[in-house]
Amino acid sequence: MSLIPDPAAASALSGERASRALVALAWINAQLASARGLEPNVERTLAHLREVLGADEVSVWLHAPQGLIEGWASGSVGTSEAAVRMALTGGAPGVAGEMVAAMPIVRGDRHVGGLVWRLRRPLSAEERILMTAVAGLLALELTHAEHLRRLEVEVAARTEEIERGRRFTEKIIDSLPIGLYVIDRSYRIQSWNRHRETGMQATTREAAVGRSIVEVLRLAPDDPIHREFDEVFRTGRIIEYLREVATTGEPRTFRVTKIPMRLGGTEVTHVITLGEDITDWTQAQARVSQAEKLAAIGQLVAGVMHEVNNPLATIAACAESLGYRIDPLIAQGLPEAQEAIDYLGIIGNEVERCKHIVDGLLDFSRPRPVQRERVHPNEVVERTLFLLKHHARFRKVTVDVRLDPAVERVPQASAEQLMQVLMGLLLNAMDAMDGEGAVRVVTRVGPSTEAGAIIEVIDTGVGIPAQERDRIFEPFYTTKAPGAGTGLGLSVAYAIIQEHGGRIEVDSVVGVGSIFRLILPVVAA
Repeated sequence: MSLIPDPAAASALSGERASRALVALAWINAQLASARGLEPNVERTLAHLREVLGADEVSVWLHAPQGLIEGWASGSVGTSEAAVRMALTGGAPGVAGEMVAAMPIVRGDRHVGGLVWRLRRPLSAEERILMTAVAGLLALELTHAEHLRRLEVEVAARTEEIERGRRFTEKIIDSLPIGLYVIDRSYRIQSWNRHRETGMQATTREAAVGRSIVEVLRLAPDDPIHREFDEVFRTGRIIEYLREVATTGEPRTFRVTKIPMRLGGTEVTHVITLGEDITDWTQAQARVSQAEKLAAIGQLVAGVMHEVNNPLATIAACAESLGYRIDPLIAQGLPEAQEAIDYLGIIGNEVERCKHIVDGLLDFSRPRPVQRERVHPNEVVERTLFLLKHHARFRKVTVDVRLDPAVERVPQASAEQLMQVLMGLLLNAMDAMDGEGAVRVVTRVGPSTEAGAIIEVIDTGVGIPAQERDRIFEPFYTTKAPGAGTGLGLSVAYAIIQEHGGRIEVDSVVGVGSIFRLILPVVAA
């Protein structure tokens, strides 16, 4: 047998291998271009290569920070990292008995990995061209997939960052001590903070978002809120106003602000509504205004008291002197003398009444020096009720007393003045109930040292209308019938409690009753 290869046979074999390589390359190119995904495409490519070459194993290894790692493989022989590294650096095939060859997978100047095969013969020229082409196709696929993975990681990180920002902003909005909601031009609620879930017209966020504000707030067709929203959408101006709400009996004051919002362009796309409960603030402002008003009146009164007292004293002295002179005429039986005595009695009574008013103004404008000591509120209540229990006007009134033993003493206080205030409140309660009904006196511990002792006088009387409630502490203002009161009692009480470092609060509902609340500072025993 001749050892010289037949040129015709060799040419036929070379042509067959070239044809198979081209067919294989076309098939692999189609596989890698399919939309199945990187994993199945690479796995099918390696399996086809192993079949075409008749190899024991074909695999793809990737460069990673920890070294070369096997990414995909077809065949079950198993190749070591050392053998792959030797093959990629051009070393002799066969490390520790292994017959391994490799083709670098390179994209530009970056080494992505290697296409590795285990074959018991060397590759033909056509097969080497096939493997080089496949390595190039894999380089494109792998770098593209890596880029996509990086994009996915960046998008995921950015999405998480945006989500964290959204949650943080939502937490800020939910932590605001005000109600907040946002509507679009169709009046649909787009945002609703947690503060809107409590208090008046409470509705959960889940039940509010996406629904019409008209439906959620149960607005009447003629409700002014419609016009307010329309005006903000039309003009783009901020609207702010105060609204009184009394759905639970006690009136509350809210500051409502409607703010235009634009999502690109100049047209108002949404309206942000803020609702802040400022009842406590308005009450504090009212107390400050009342204190300023009373201080001004006190200064005025202090300037005229002596001028009034002097003529009153003169009138009283003249009336008394005339009485002495008329007495002999009465003894003579003159009828005009008796009539004169009656008139002098009227003059004396009216002078005495004026003196009581002036004395009240003195107490109000410049309280007289009194002895100060630590006073227990419970003792003040007990001593006041002891004095009143024999009072004829209290015979038909039921008094319920609830004293908290935990209440501390009031420092630098006058028991007599506090009794005067409490007695006045109890007498007013009796008048409000027309001499019949039940009154409750309660002491309890307040929320702080500055407001640590609270005394409440609660009646079941006619109540005080809201328009009168703001004026009851003004001097000479009274709701009683003419001659039944001077209108100075609550003014004096206000001045006394203020001098003790405290304040008076009033809650009242017409037809239900009133609560007068004395709030005083305390000191630990």
